[in-house]
Order: sequence, then C-alpha cells, then structure tokens
Amino acid sequence: MSGQPRPFPIVLAAPSGAGKTTLARGLVERNADVVFSVSATTRPPRAEEQEGIDYQFVSEAEFDRMIRQGELLEWAAVHERRYGTPRQSVRDALDAGRTVVLDIDFQGARQVRNTFPDAVLIYVLPPSAEELVRRLLWRGSEEDSERRRRLMTARIELAAVAEFDYLVVNDDFETALGTLEAIIRAERHRYSRADGVEERLARLRNGLDALIQRSE
Repeated sequence: MSGQPRPFPIVLAAPSGAGKTTLARGLVERNADVVFSVSATTRPPRAEEQEGIDYQFVSEAEFDRMIRQGELLEWAAVHERRYGTPRQSVRDALDAGRTVVLDIDFQGARQVRNTFPDAVLIYVLPPSAEELVRRLLWRGSEEDSERRRRLMTARIELAAVAEFDYLVVNDDFETALGTLEAIIRAERHRYSRADGVEERLARLRNGLDALIQRSE
C-alpha cells in the first residue's frame, strides 16, 4: 500500500455570485496537490479574466467541434452561453495523482458523476438571497436583465441540491475554504480510495494469526 489515495474530481457548483470560483482558486493556492480545471466557454471574457487561466474562450463553432470530437467531459448551456470541461486535462491531472477541482453547474455535475462515480459533489450556498444580490451588484459585470436571469436560474437550481454530497455556506470565506479542505481530507481517507488496502489488511491478518498461534 503506497499510502496515497486514488485521486478524484471535486465538483463545486453554486448560484452565480455565491463565490464558488473564488473558493476553487483558494483551494488551488493553498494546496499544491489540487489543480483547477479550466473550462471552455462561448461567452466573452470579463475585463479581469485571462485566457487559459479563468476560461478557454472559444467560438460557437469551436465549441461544436469539441462536442463532436468527444473532447468535453461535460457541457451545458447556462445563461444563454455554453460551458464545458475539456476531458483530457482532467485525465492528465488524475493520472498525475492530483485532485481536480471543477467549477461547473449542476447539469455538468451530473455528467461528471456518470463518468467518475467517485467524484465528490459540493454545492456552495450564499448565506441569504439578499447577500447573493449584493454580490452580483458588487461584481458589476451584468446588466439588470442578466442579473434577473441569474437569480431565476439560481431558484431553479435549488431543486437539484439534494443530488450533492455536501453543502457549504459561503458566509465567511476563510471558514468556507477550511470546510472544503476538511471535506477533501476526509474523502481521501475513504476505504474505496485506498490503494493496496486489501494487501495491507492481508498482511495484518497473517501477522495476527502468527502471533495468536505462538500464544497458544
């Protein structure tokens, strides 16, 4: 048994403005063995966003090609734009023994779990509806109609929260981030993730049997 658990994807989903992307970035910054999965999207970049770091910004035609070629692990239409997770980047990170954080919506979470049944699904909630609106207004990157659309989507998404493994309320950033780190630590100790556990248990049983026989 190597002592290293088998790596797994972590899915963070949340209403727009709940802070899941900031939390995902925080996990990566504080944990060297955690990597961020950069999604592809057809929406234009915001002023502060960088190509290849925040998203892969692609055209509608390129997104269609990625779907046809099977390059996307999951994809969904959200707020009239499409988002998807490049399959190969996730595979490469897992093969390197690293935990991969996917910042996606609940539709994508379902698709990821179909491919990776051991994926850990976490839904991030804002502390209140009023705080969610305040954060969207502070972000200042959407028109009123877009904010209303995001709030309506958030209301619909709440019906899917029961499909997730964990809920984290992002009231205080450091507390929420610490909770996410605790979830990852606990998940790494699951029996099903232990590499070589049967061999270790067999050696332990054999050792106990030998000691029991000598004591007779």
